[in-house]
Amino acid sequence: MKQNKALLVDGMSLLFRGYYAMANRGPMRAKNGYPTNAVYGFMQYFFDAIMTFEPTHVVCCWDMGAKTFRNEKFAGYKANRSEAPDDLLPQFDLVKEMIASLNVPNVGVPGYEADDVIGSISHTFAKQGAQAIILTGDHDTLQLVEENVHVAIMKKGLSNYKVYTLEALRAEKGLSPVQMIDVKGLMGDASDNYPGVKGIGEKTAIKLIAKYGTIENLLSNMDDLTPGLRKKIIESLDMLHLSRELATIVCDVDHKITLDTCVWCVDVEQAREKFEEYEIHRLLNRLVEYTTNA
Repeated sequence: MKQNKALLVDGMSLLFRGYYAMANRGPMRAKNGYPTNAVYGFMQYFFDAIMTFEPTHVVCCWDMGAKTFRNEKFAGYKANRSEAPDDLLPQFDLVKEMIASLNVPNVGVPGYEADDVIGSISHTFAKQGAQAIILTGDHDTLQLVEENVHVAIMKKGLSNYKVYTLEALRAEKGLSPVQMIDVKGLMGDASDNYPGVKGIGEKTAIKLIAKYGTIENLLSNMDDLTPGLRKKIIESLDMLHLSRELATIVCDVDHKITLDTCVWCVDVEQAREKFEEYEIHRLLNRLVEYTTNA
């Protein structure tokens, strides 16, 4: 029996990537004046991933507002993020409508990030024997890699992915998925605005976790470290533990998604109405061609 293959799309990552990929083409608007550049870019990447990975199931995961449980733990979490561009804001809802027209569920859980939802769904599907492929630009998701969960990091341009399996992650980083969390605890994350241990970057963090295995073992062997490095860790001990907690993706979110709810089965005529409404004809033709040849 053929193994089910579920594509888990990081919607926000794909939408921002699509928006900036189309930036050099100038503004795109439907006849009703609605901006469509980000949606067009999103759907380009989306269909490319469908044709590349040939999933049997698809689900699109989203953040649900700015505040999550991580903000309760650390007030500065993502406080450095700027507002989305004005012409992108109205496209958040539109792209979800486009995805829904393809019979793909949009899912988000208040209080959690898309990564938590993705982690929870991938964990559920893997336990059921399906293969999950996470489509994202976020390296934080590397901690989710397991035998039946692969992470496809989008690179510049279409059809350009770095796919991380357990073997690929070990070959590149020399680490297991769970060790990636400890690396983040040490180095922090500038984009999410938590510092980790001040003065420790990615290379040093990877080197330390590769040698000591875990943060706990590192802390048990502080006498092995240089005085300068030991001082940095001691001075940031509380933030080290908090940063690791912030970096940990939650994998038990109640998401309500099952394999039955996300079967990839497109009703072309249903999708045609939405695609034509916003004049995304080229992508509609690509959808029809793919559906006909699949």
